[in-house]
Amino acid sequence: MLAYIIRRVAQSVLVLLVVGLVAFSMFRFVGDPIDNMLGQERTQADIDRLRTTLGLDQPFPVQYWRFLEGAAQGNFGVSYRQGRPVSEIIVERAPATLELALVSGVFALALGIGLGVFTAIRRDGFAANAIMSLSLIGVSLPTFLIGILLIYLFGVQLRWLPTFGRGDVVDLGWWSTGFLTASGLKSLILPAITLGLYQMTLIMRLVRSEMLEVLRQDYIRFARARGLKERAVNFRHALKNTLIPVITVMGLQIGGIIAFAIVTETVFNWPGVGLLFINAIQFVDIPVMAAYLMLISVMFVMINLIVDLLYFWVDPRLRVDRGGGH
Repeated sequence: MLAYIIRRVAQSVLVLLVVGLVAFSMFRFVGDPIDNMLGQERTQADIDRLRTTLGLDQPFPVQYWRFLEGAAQGNFGVSYRQGRPVSEIIVERAPATLELALVSGVFALALGIGLGVFTAIRRDGFAANAIMSLSLIGVSLPTFLIGILLIYLFGVQLRWLPTFGRGDVVDLGWWSTGFLTASGLKSLILPAITLGLYQMTLIMRLVRSEMLEVLRQDYIRFARARGLKERAVNFRHALKNTLIPVITVMGLQIGGIIAFAIVTETVFNWPGVGLLFINAIQFVDIPVMAAYLMLISVMFVMINLIVDLLYFWVDPRLRVDRGGGH
């Protein structure tokens, strides 16, 4: 087990180094940040002085090494646009994105697993067929269009929910939360549904497919022949084995909720890290862009590692194979 963890951690570090190199190289072609930081009356001396201050006059390997060295210490440099430490800016924006991702993830997992099990058990019923038909909307429509439709229906026509911003927040130390105010909770509803709908429908359809496959297995027939109640067969035996192959997809989808919150935050003007990244692209704020991609990469690598360990824990066949040296 320890050797497996060490090997996976080493692979994760290698992935992060490659991602950091690709991200840092790609941003060199986005544009010159000096053009956005100095006015029209700039002189060549001003350009050279600022380029030296930012370290942009150094060779690329030196810039990349300084970036990795600082990132390992949680220091991503200074924002070209705001003139503040990037880590400080991200800490300010992170609560909004994390709370949105948390609500979206709970929405996607709870409804996805619940509806997946229901549509598998009642696969020939009218309600199950209707749910499967409606799920095509979440799979087919792009996220931004779903957000616009929700804004038009619940914000413009019905006027039930706010359509932009985070609402009122409460500061708990360095963390600002909208969970403790009515407007904050209302502001979460539409973005959370928009962000989690695709993941929810994907999880639901996957759980349904795996559940139907498990229900056809011989041990399920034996469990029913022994006189076990249908509820025990479905949830104690079938559902547990259904979730084994679903764990990987669910882990990646939870990571995708944070990574792809950019579109949702842009549509709803949500003051999170995703919207910060979009603004950074417009102003060629390389430190912010590089920090965002590195943090997203770290998150995906950690989720993949956790998923692999969960696989190892949930599926006894993996432990038996490794214990036997196969």
